[in-house]
Amino acid sequence: MNGIMPITDEQFNRFRKLIYEVAGISMADEKKMLVASRLAKRLSFYNLNSYGRYFQLVNSPQYPGEFQMMVDLLTTNETYFFREDQHFHFIKNDLLKNWRGDNLRVWSAACSSGEEVYTIAMILAETLGVRPWEVLGSDISSRVLNSCRQAVYPMSRADKMPREYLQKYCLKGVREQEGMLLIDQKLRSRCTFQQINLMETIPNIGMFDMLFLRNVMIYFNHETKVKLVDKLLSHLKPGGFMFISHSETLNNITKKLKTVRPSVYMKPER
Repeated sequence: MNGIMPITDEQFNRFRKLIYEVAGISMADEKKMLVASRLAKRLSFYNLNSYGRYFQLVNSPQYPGEFQMMVDLLTTNETYFFREDQHFHFIKNDLLKNWRGDNLRVWSAACSSGEEVYTIAMILAETLGVRPWEVLGSDISSRVLNSCRQAVYPMSRADKMPREYLQKYCLKGVREQEGMLLIDQKLRSRCTFQQINLMETIPNIGMFDMLFLRNVMIYFNHETKVKLVDKLLSHLKPGGFMFISHSETLNNITKKLKTVRPSVYMKPER
């Protein structure tokens, strides 16, 4: 790794403790090499040869932007359009067929690079059309939020997107943008993005009809999950729905929701 000394257990534990304090993410021992590989380019950038020196730099007031850069690198996850598409079938075919509400609001609470937000937007555009609806995407990473707003993605991330949606809601890149796609402006205009650290006080973002917290809780310990879910539910309307990953569960985490189907929960009206 360009003369960089291997990360030691002590150095890994320092980063692990720091990312837990900042983002609530619990990193198992086997994430040691992942941490090393994700941070290696920053060591090279500063011409450092040890992770201990980089840890000092991250916490130095001389480099105020580097702490956020480190958080971005250690919290960003790869995603793609129509991931766990059973949720979107359920929304389209069950929840929205007879929707009679006013402005429907959806929050993707850890949206990463934005594919989930725009997938939701496509479903809402298909079912509600020009009726009032909006999607908020939030993430701790400022870098991925910039990517969300640009809305340019590799075509490979749309492998599971229905072809008619690809033609209707995406612009295919040409020349230097070949192999990329751009989300249509009409869809982008209904989506907003905001930097939110779920471990801190949630800003005044209002109430939502649907809340997505997928592939996030796998990184948290039980105590953090309980606190986080309770905090987020204060932004879910009575009768609203919460979606988590099929690999996750809310058993023993909250009693404020009732199970609709695996990984889909509803907040009772009363």
